[in-house]
Amino acid sequence: MTIVIKELPETEVAFIRRIGSYYEPQEHWGNLINWAINNGLFPPDQSYIGISLDNPDLVESKDCRHDACVTIPSGFDKENHSDMQFKTLDGGQYALYPFYDTPEKLNLAYEYMYGEWIPASEYEADYDRNNLEVNMNNPSEDPEGKCKVDLFVPVKKRTS
Repeated sequence: MTIVIKELPETEVAFIRRIGSYYEPQEHWGNLINWAINNGLFPPDQSYIGISLDNPDLVESKDCRHDACVTIPSGFDKENHSDMQFKTLDGGQYALYPFYDTPEKLNLAYEYMYGEWIPASEYEADYDRNNLEVNMNNPSEDPEGKCKVDLFVPVKKRTS
């Protein structure tokens, strides 16, 4: 597995937050995708990004927060969309883990990055920024039901 460091720009997104187990059906994705399609926001010009805001090893499953996001172009008229939330994702250095497997195994990618790769690298985790799960396919359209996700883990150069 080759991990590369990427510099990402700040990115504005529309999002829907869901609270509950990461392993239950994720209906907020369908709602976001419908909204995005109705507003002409689809790949390759826009990206769908998942943000798991809590570590399920530390936070009770029912309280885990997840944001389903779609990037929006500059100048997008947010005023006409009171049904949607908007925020800016932090830019900076991220370690890229290209993941391709079944969705329930994504947690293994996190365990590898935080448990093995980061401790052995010249970087440390930047806990002030969120991990970004950039969706590269639709698992329901994959012949094996796998998801292709570019997992971006925020890092900064180790200071000591």
